[in-house]
Amino acid sequence: MSTGENEPDVRFSLANERTLLAYQRTAIGLIGASVAVAHFLDDGALALTLAGALIVSGAVAAVGGYRRYLAADHAIREGRPLPSGPTPVLLSAGLILCVLVAAVYVVTTAG
Repeated sequence: MSTGENEPDVRFSLANERTLLAYQRTAIGLIGASVAVAHFLDDGALALTLAGALIVSGAVAAVGGYRRYLAADHAIREGRPLPSGPTPVLLSAGLILCVLVAAVYVVTTAG
């Protein structure tokens, strides 16, 4: 059991939990967008690629956010600086890919 001396300031722990929940909300939104794309757009390769990229981005947000939460929690409890991780970069790259695929989809299906 841990003692009160080892417990971090509750504000840091709560901020870390809020960050985790933001990652999880993002994951839910991306997965929901994937389902909408798969359901409402045609069955073409671009629509399926977009749906796939969205669902993978959602998985990256969910898993990466949880891993970041654990790493930050350990750092907070041990009094170390917060570690950086690849999740924000991976998520940004995935979303840029989604924007590009969506733009190609719109241009090729318009008119």
